[in-house]
Amino acid sequence: MRAASQRPSIAIIGAGFGGIGMAIRLKQSGYDDVQVFEKGDDVGGVWRENSYPGAACDVPSHLYSFSFEPNPRWTRRFAEQDEIHAYLRHCVDKYAVRDQIRLRTEVLSATYDEGAAQWDLELSDGSTHRADVLIPACGQLSAPSVPAIAGLDDFTGELFHSAHWPEEVALDGKHVAVIGTGASSIQIVPSIAERVGRLRLFQREAAHVIRKPDYAYSETAKRVFERIPALLKASRWLTYLQLESRALPFTRVPQLLKVVDVRFRMHLYGSVKDKELRRALIPKTTIGCKRILISNDFYPALTRPNVDLITAPIERLTPRGIITADGEHHPADVVVLATGFRATDFLTPMQVTGVGGRRLDEAWADGAEAHLGITVAGFPNLCLLYGPNTNLGHSSIVFMLEAQFRYVLDLLAGMQRDGARSFDVRAEALRASSEQMQRLSRHTVWDRGCTSWYRTASGRHTNNWPGMTVDYWRRTRKVAWTDFDLEPATRKSDVLA
Repeated sequence: MRAASQRPSIAIIGAGFGGIGMAIRLKQSGYDDVQVFEKGDDVGGVWRENSYPGAACDVPSHLYSFSFEPNPRWTRRFAEQDEIHAYLRHCVDKYAVRDQIRLRTEVLSATYDEGAAQWDLELSDGSTHRADVLIPACGQLSAPSVPAIAGLDDFTGELFHSAHWPEEVALDGKHVAVIGTGASSIQIVPSIAERVGRLRLFQREAAHVIRKPDYAYSETAKRVFERIPALLKASRWLTYLQLESRALPFTRVPQLLKVVDVRFRMHLYGSVKDKELRRALIPKTTIGCKRILISNDFYPALTRPNVDLITAPIERLTPRGIITADGEHHPADVVVLATGFRATDFLTPMQVTGVGGRRLDEAWADGAEAHLGITVAGFPNLCLLYGPNTNLGHSSIVFMLEAQFRYVLDLLAGMQRDGARSFDVRAEALRASSEQMQRLSRHTVWDRGCTSWYRTASGRHTNNWPGMTVDYWRRTRKVAWTDFDLEPATRKSDVLA
């Protein structure tokens, strides 16, 4: 049993932006008993796993990085996957947290021991680990979504999800089928179209795609950012202010998105001259209801003579291709599932058990919820990073994560200051927070009738923050201790222990 004066031991799950940033901030704050568990063979999270051709970020680099570790050497305004992955590895080494990270170690289950006020973790290597505080940093885009298409196991060619792109897959001259037209697909298609013999893109619903204001930073610009850090900081804040202004049409005045709709149509009409193809690429959903995508080369790629857009629903896979509902057979040597992630299945497939043996998946049966996206009633000493209702449609998740780091550190400091062995958000605080999220979400563009990964099948909003990021920053600046129950570390049972 740890003494009330000791700093708590901490277990972090995941070594992406959330887990790495949290580990660094904990170390800087004097917490030395911190262990990070990462199921992959390297750090980086989604930026390690998503190495498909063309993978890149849709948030400008100067904002999609830690405020405490600005990078003047980004090569582009929108960094590509390998560069972001290298940045995260750099952060791990510079801040010396690599020794705290256990790679190739998946957390299978986490169970709260009420008597000890600690979390017991069951690990994939057969060992266990115990910690006072558990911080899952698994993200919302870590569990690939594989569609329930008949015949997936019958296909004899190469079939894989875009998040598990094989290193040595051969595409040159092949017939390649890409299923899905989301954020991954619009990067993959133009990146491989020139290499393949035939590319067939299977579209269930068209997406709104606008131009990507991307460009390379010159060597001179990088040297200036390096020598004058204030300019890099100014670029970060100007980018933040520019993106923050976009929250208004998404969350409060959706009518303003008509301007973005004009940009979409100008981009489509300027890129695709074929009227029939253009008609197939116009979405039936309200703009912004689903994720708005950015790309300069997706539409031009679809006009190539070796690229076909297939809009007929997929009926099943055969050993050598795909049959659509119109009865046509489309040959394929390679099938790419660019079908996104199970974003609403937070912490899947890990089993988390809290007070009284209640499982988190049971508590979230009607949709995930957490106070400020961080704490859940009945699961003491548990702090989620990038939890429910903290995703963004307009800005950088790294900004949200840094707000969460500060909030978690305040929770830990208060726990130690008051000599508590546990903290647990009160059920009424969680309920009020969740009701506010649903109430505010009903006024956003994400509630305009379409189905998307922003919501559960029942229509509950579990992913996006329905407001400005500055409001989230304000609400997480300090812990409102009236929202929490603290359990003293000086109970009679503790003394007996």
